[in-house]
Amino acid sequence: MKSALQAVLVSTVIVATAASVGAQSTTPPAPAATAGPIKIGYIDVQRVLARSAAGVAAREQLEKERAGIQKEMDGRRQELEKLRDEIEKKGPLMTADARREKQEQFERKRRDAARAADDFQKELEKREATLLQKVLQEMGGVIERVGKEKNYYMIVEKRNAGVLYATTDADLTDEVIRAYDREAGSKKK
Repeated sequence: MKSALQAVLVSTVIVATAASVGAQSTTPPAPAATAGPIKIGYIDVQRVLARSAAGVAAREQLEKERAGIQKEMDGRRQELEKLRDEIEKKGPLMTADARREKQEQFERKRRDAARAADDFQKELEKREATLLQKVLQEMGGVIERVGKEKNYYMIVEKRNAGVLYATTDADLTDEVIRAYDREAGSKKK
Protein backbone atom coordinates (compact mmCIF):
# COMPACT_ATOMS: atom_id res chain seq x y z
CA MET A 1 0.00 0.00 0.00
CA LYS A 2 2.79 2.37 0.95
CA SER A 3 4.75 1.72 -2.26
CA ALA A 4 1.57 2.21 -4.33
CA LEU A 5 1.01 5.56 -2.63
CA GLN A 6 4.61 6.55 -3.26
CA ALA A 7 4.24 5.59 -6.92
CA VAL A 8 1.14 7.77 -7.23
CA LEU A 9 2.93 10.69 -5.60
CA VAL A 10 6.01 10.29 -7.80
CA SER A 11 3.87 10.09 -10.95
CA THR A 12 1.96 13.21 -9.83
CA VAL A 13 5.25 15.07 -9.40
CA ILE A 14 6.48 13.86 -12.78
CA VAL A 15 3.25 14.88 -14.53
CA ALA A 16 3.23 18.27 -12.81
CA THR A 17 6.90 18.78 -13.71
CA ALA A 18 6.30 17.82 -17.33
CA ALA A 19 3.33 20.18 -17.54
CA SER A 20 5.37 22.95 -15.95
CA VAL A 21 8.28 22.41 -18.31
CA GLY A 22 6.00 22.42 -21.34
CA ALA A 23 4.15 25.55 -20.24
CA GLN A 24 7.18 27.70 -19.35
CA SER A 25 9.99 28.97 -21.49
CA THR A 26 12.48 28.58 -18.64
CA THR A 27 12.87 25.23 -17.00
CA PRO A 28 13.75 24.63 -13.38
CA PRO A 29 17.16 23.15 -12.67
CA ALA A 30 17.47 19.40 -12.81
CA PRO A 31 17.34 17.69 -9.41
CA ALA A 32 20.99 16.61 -9.67
CA ALA A 33 22.06 20.23 -10.26
CA THR A 34 20.45 21.63 -7.12
CA ALA A 35 22.70 22.43 -4.18
CA GLY A 36 20.31 21.18 -1.51
CA PRO A 37 17.16 19.20 -1.05
CA ILE A 38 14.41 19.59 -3.60
CA LYS A 39 11.74 21.91 -2.23
CA ILE A 40 8.15 21.43 -3.36
CA GLY A 41 5.46 23.78 -2.13
CA TYR A 42 1.74 24.06 -2.57
CA ILE A 43 -0.86 26.78 -2.71
CA ASP A 44 -4.54 26.60 -1.82
CA VAL A 45 -6.00 28.71 -4.64
CA GLN A 46 -9.45 28.79 -3.04
CA ARG A 47 -7.95 30.35 0.07
CA VAL A 48 -6.08 32.90 -2.06
CA LEU A 49 -9.33 33.82 -3.79
CA ALA A 50 -11.13 34.09 -0.45
CA ARG A 51 -8.48 36.11 1.40
CA SER A 52 -6.52 38.20 -1.11
CA ALA A 53 -7.60 41.79 -1.61
CA ALA A 54 -8.37 41.21 -5.31
CA GLY A 55 -10.30 38.00 -4.56
CA VAL A 56 -12.36 39.75 -1.87
CA ALA A 57 -13.02 42.70 -4.21
CA ALA A 58 -14.17 40.32 -6.96
CA ARG A 59 -16.52 38.55 -4.54
CA GLU A 60 -17.92 41.88 -3.30
CA GLN A 61 -18.56 43.00 -6.88
CA LEU A 62 -20.36 39.74 -7.60
CA GLU A 63 -22.48 40.14 -4.46
CA LYS A 64 -23.51 43.65 -5.56
CA GLU A 65 -24.52 42.32 -8.96
CA ARG A 66 -26.35 39.41 -7.31
CA ALA A 67 -28.22 41.84 -5.02
CA GLY A 68 -29.35 43.91 -8.01
CA ILE A 69 -30.58 40.84 -9.82
CA GLN A 70 -32.32 39.61 -6.66
CA LYS A 71 -34.13 42.95 -6.37
CA GLU A 72 -35.37 42.64 -9.95
CA MET A 73 -36.47 39.04 -9.38
CA ASP A 74 -38.30 40.06 -6.19
CA GLY A 75 -40.20 42.67 -8.22
CA ARG A 76 -41.25 40.01 -10.73
CA ARG A 77 -42.31 37.69 -7.92
CA GLN A 78 -44.46 40.40 -6.35
CA GLU A 79 -46.05 41.14 -9.71
CA LEU A 80 -46.88 37.45 -10.12
CA GLU A 81 -48.36 37.27 -6.62
CA LYS A 82 -50.57 40.30 -7.32
CA LEU A 83 -51.79 38.77 -10.56
CA ARG A 84 -52.45 35.41 -8.86
CA ASP A 85 -54.37 37.13 -6.03
CA GLU A 86 -56.41 39.06 -8.58
CA ILE A 87 -57.29 35.83 -10.38
CA GLU A 88 -58.25 34.13 -7.11
CA LYS A 89 -60.34 37.02 -5.76
CA LYS A 90 -61.91 38.41 -8.92
CA GLY A 91 -61.87 35.22 -10.97
CA PRO A 92 -65.39 34.10 -10.01
CA LEU A 93 -66.73 37.53 -11.00
CA MET A 94 -64.97 37.59 -14.40
CA THR A 95 -66.31 36.23 -17.62
CA ALA A 96 -64.79 32.94 -18.77
CA ASP A 97 -62.81 34.70 -21.51
CA ALA A 98 -61.45 37.36 -19.13
CA ARG A 99 -60.50 34.72 -16.55
CA ARG A 100 -58.77 32.59 -19.21
CA GLU A 101 -56.91 35.66 -20.51
CA LYS A 102 -55.71 36.55 -16.98
CA GLN A 103 -54.64 32.95 -16.39
CA GLU A 104 -52.68 32.93 -19.68
CA GLN A 105 -51.10 36.26 -18.76
CA PHE A 106 -50.09 34.81 -15.39
CA GLU A 107 -48.55 31.71 -17.00
CA ARG A 108 -46.64 33.83 -19.55
CA LYS A 109 -45.20 36.03 -16.83
CA ARG A 110 -44.33 33.00 -14.70
CA ARG A 111 -42.44 31.38 -17.62
CA ASP A 112 -40.70 34.67 -18.40
CA ALA A 113 -39.64 35.02 -14.77
CA ALA A 114 -38.32 31.45 -14.70
CA ARG A 115 -36.34 32.03 -17.91
CA ALA A 116 -34.99 35.31 -16.57
CA ALA A 117 -33.90 33.60 -13.34
CA ASP A 118 -32.03 30.95 -15.34
CA ASP A 119 -30.43 33.60 -17.56
CA PHE A 120 -29.39 35.66 -14.55
CA GLN A 121 -27.88 32.61 -12.87
CA LYS A 122 -25.88 31.70 -15.98
CA GLU A 123 -24.73 35.30 -16.38
CA LEU A 124 -23.59 35.45 -12.75
CA GLU A 125 -21.68 32.19 -13.11
CA LYS A 126 -19.99 33.49 -16.26
CA ARG A 127 -19.16 36.80 -14.57
CA GLU A 128 -17.75 34.99 -11.53
CA ALA A 129 -15.56 32.77 -13.71
CA THR A 130 -14.26 35.82 -15.60
CA LEU A 131 -13.43 37.78 -12.44
CA LEU A 132 -11.78 34.85 -10.70
CA GLN A 133 -9.84 33.88 -13.82
CA LYS A 134 -8.45 37.42 -13.96
CA VAL A 135 -7.25 37.12 -10.35
CA LEU A 136 -5.68 33.72 -11.06
CA GLN A 137 -3.85 35.03 -14.13
CA GLU A 138 -2.46 37.97 -12.17
CA MET A 139 -1.45 35.60 -9.39
CA GLY A 140 0.62 33.42 -11.75
CA GLY A 141 3.53 35.85 -11.91
CA VAL A 142 3.52 36.27 -8.15
CA ILE A 143 3.65 32.50 -7.62
CA GLU A 144 6.54 32.18 -10.04
CA ARG A 145 8.45 35.00 -8.33
CA VAL A 146 7.90 33.56 -4.84
CA GLY A 147 9.00 30.14 -6.07
CA LYS A 148 12.21 31.51 -7.56
CA GLU A 149 13.00 33.67 -4.52
CA LYS A 150 12.53 30.74 -2.13
CA ASN A 151 14.29 28.23 -4.44
CA TYR A 152 11.31 25.92 -4.87
CA TYR A 153 11.66 23.28 -7.51
CA MET A 154 7.91 23.05 -7.95
CA ILE A 155 4.74 24.63 -6.57
CA VAL A 156 1.45 22.78 -7.02
CA GLU A 157 -2.17 23.65 -6.37
CA LYS A 158 -3.26 21.80 -3.24
CA ARG A 159 -6.68 20.55 -4.32
CA ASN A 160 -6.19 19.76 -8.02
CA ALA A 161 -2.72 18.25 -7.69
CA GLY A 162 -3.98 15.53 -5.40
CA VAL A 163 -1.74 16.48 -2.48
CA LEU A 164 -2.36 13.77 0.07
CA TYR A 165 0.05 15.08 2.69
CA ALA A 166 2.17 18.17 3.06
CA THR A 167 3.70 19.92 6.02
CA THR A 168 2.55 23.41 6.80
CA ASP A 169 6.09 24.55 5.95
CA ALA A 170 5.33 23.71 2.31
CA ASP A 171 2.17 25.86 2.34
CA LEU A 172 2.99 29.06 0.48
CA THR A 173 -0.60 30.30 0.31
CA ASP A 174 -0.32 33.11 2.88
CA GLU A 175 3.00 34.26 1.46
CA VAL A 176 1.52 34.40 -2.04
CA ILE A 177 -1.50 36.33 -0.74
CA ARG A 178 0.78 38.91 0.93
CA ALA A 179 2.99 39.23 -2.16
CA TYR A 180 -0.03 39.45 -4.46
CA ASP A 181 -1.69 42.12 -2.31
CA ARG A 182 1.57 44.11 -2.15
CA GLU A 183 1.96 43.91 -5.92
CA ALA A 184 -1.68 44.82 -6.57
CA GLY A 185 -1.39 47.73 -4.11
CA SER A 186 1.70 49.12 -5.79
CA LYS A 187 0.01 48.97 -9.22
CA LYS A 188 -2.88 51.13 -7.96
CA LYS A 189 -0.53 53.95 -6.90
